[in-house]
Amino acid sequence: MALASVKGGAPANGRLKLMICDDSNIIRRKIERELQIDRLQVIATAANGRQAVEAFRKEPADVVTMDLTMPEMDGIECVENLVQMKPDVLILVISALADKATAIEALKKGANGFLCKPFTDRQLTEALQELLRGAGNDD
Repeated sequence: MALASVKGGAPANGRLKLMICDDSNIIRRKIERELQIDRLQVIATAANGRQAVEAFRKEPADVVTMDLTMPEMDGIECVENLVQMKPDVLILVISALADKATAIEALKKGANGFLCKPFTDRQLTEALQELLRGAGNDD
């Protein structure tokens, strides 16, 4: 069982704090390794929604990538919890569940964007940049 991981230290000036939540260690590492936006700094990773909520309580992130299908607490419930704690958090759902109903439900609960798995590094970067632009955090 993977544990939530909170990275030490506050982000440098002007950087937004990113939390990665996915039950796949491969996907968490891919997002962390391939992140190409200098304004984002990974502060935590979580393997399920419950771990994400715990990590978020310790240090709220500005941006979250969120899987939907996870053990213990799914992504939809986790999105609701995170938005209740910090209404302006930006959440990009990254899921293999590509049907419209799932995407709409995630957006209704407070997510800001949706990216289907599998995804390329470029698609991830573009989705995160669009999320930041939509929130007025573009460069």
